[in-house]
Amino acid sequence: MDRERQRLGIHLPEGSWWDWDVITWNAGQFRLAAGHDLAYYHGLELVFGDPVFVSCPAMFHDPVFRVPTSEERMRVARQLGEEPPVFVAFEADAGGQEPVSCLIAAQRFEVVHETVLRYWRDDTVPGQQFAPWVRPPA
Repeated sequence: MDRERQRLGIHLPEGSWWDWDVITWNAGQFRLAAGHDLAYYHGLELVFGDPVFVSCPAMFHDPVFRVPTSEERMRVARQLGEEPPVFVAFEADAGGQEPVSCLIAAQRFEVVHETVLRYWRDDTVPGQQFAPWVRPPA
């Protein structure tokens, strides 16, 4: 993705991306997972490398990605001292009466479209991965 597109919004691959949660959040990476039901697996990850600003609930539903407003961009740029290369905005259902506005700013961005299992199984097929917390039985 070029820099201008990363500031304008996200285009997701076709799929049922209703259920979302945060699966990694540290200084090097902020990773969102999505699927139609996150109980057993997810099929999409949005990976933000070197996140510098995150305002997002840990779990949410049905996000609507949009272009960040000029006010949002200026506010974050003032806090950081410059506008980051990746800047994503969206509204989502976090269980309250109104949608929540979310902002994520980072140095890099990647969309990963693959099956990630959230439980252990011995008979995986090529293209399936395990979530970071999944371990074989002892």
